Amino acid sequence: MPTNVTAEYLAAEEEYRNAKTIPEKIRALEKMYATVPKHKGTEKLRLQIKRRLSELRKELEKQQAQKKGGGYSFSVRKEGAAQIVLVGFPNVGKSSLLTKLTNADVDIANYPFTTVEPIPGMMNHHDVQIQLVEVPGLVEGAALGKGMGTQLLSVVRNADAIAIVIDLSHDPIRQMKVLLKEFERAGIKVNKRKPKIEIKRMPSGGIIINGQENIKGELSEIMKMLREERIHSAEITVKEPVTLEDFSDALDESLVWKRAIIIASKGDAPGSRENYEKLIKAYGEKFRIVPVSVKIGANLNEVKDALYELAGIIRVFTKSPGEEPAYPPIPMKKGSTVLDVAKKVHKEFAKNFKYARVWGKSVKFPGQRVGADHILEDGDIVEIHIR
Repeated sequence: MPTNVTAEYLAAEEEYRNAKTIPEKIRALEKMYATVPKHKGTEKLRLQIKRRLSELRKELEKQQAQKKGGGYSFSVRKEGAAQIVLVGFPNVGKSSLLTKLTNADVDIANYPFTTVEPIPGMMNHHDVQIQLVEVPGLVEGAALGKGMGTQLLSVVRNADAIAIVIDLSHDPIRQMKVLLKEFERAGIKVNKRKPKIEIKRMPSGGIIINGQENIKGELSEIMKMLREERIHSAEITVKEPVTLEDFSDALDESLVWKRAIIIASKGDAPGSRENYEKLIKAYGEKFRIVPVSVKIGANLNEVKDALYELAGIIRVFTKSPGEEPAYPPIPMKKGSTVLDVAKKVHKEFAKNFKYARVWGKSVKFPGQRVGADHILEDGDIVEIHIR
């Protein structure tokens, strides 16, 4: 135990020792992590706290699943090119927004918890169908089981991306702090990048670590983490400088990494301009923030553009030799290759792929001949040739 921990840390540690339930232990550990001094001498301690928090989160999920048993599930089957969840406090305008953006039939009322289960709707934008899912209002303590929070957050974990809906008629900073804390508790990393660590498990051969020079910490701690995760034979490649905590996050399979934007709703309300400026000042560097007013129909197209960009979709048109491009386009994830498109068209096209000709932003000249690994861009036209 470091000798220079604060009185706040010691109080939190005592709170942890006296905790009886998992939520109480999680709250105490969060206080310990927040108050422990951050320097090299406390690195192992911070790592131990994070690992314990991860274990407790898994225990809580298991406990909640057992309570739920074979009962009602909040899972929403994915449809369209991507699934984006609308998440926020109760009564922030999610239902009104979903109604305006999609074909969903939603009950709308000016009181909390009008929505009691996730509601999906399809948004058509730039010839692409994107599924939006309104999640019932989250409250403080949701990740610890309050208000069916663990079930609701499981919908968020499963989605491709998150649109955080903030009500500009109320304190936006408090809303963001509570929501981000609940996401973190639920193992949802928002607008953060997963450490570039590649782990290939092997049946035998022990542990091989490539790029050890990128690890800022003791190798013995790395080996301890691997043993705790029951990884005894694997080839691990560390592709960038990482701390022990980064390595722990990369190993933690309960964590998910999600892109997110903020939709600032009720932009017509009194005080909304001041609250919007507060939001920009506090979170403008980490989040794209789009103000909107459903009541007066302001900025709805900008919201659609932001959600489309958040989905990470490109449109690829296919064509046969001598013919015009087919319509509608095929939605693909950013970074998709010509072979990915061939697989989507027909498995035989991928199996017998010879080459392709491409027109668009990804090539130097129209009709350029490319190979299977050529990365496409939005609006490209692809003509696949097979053997």
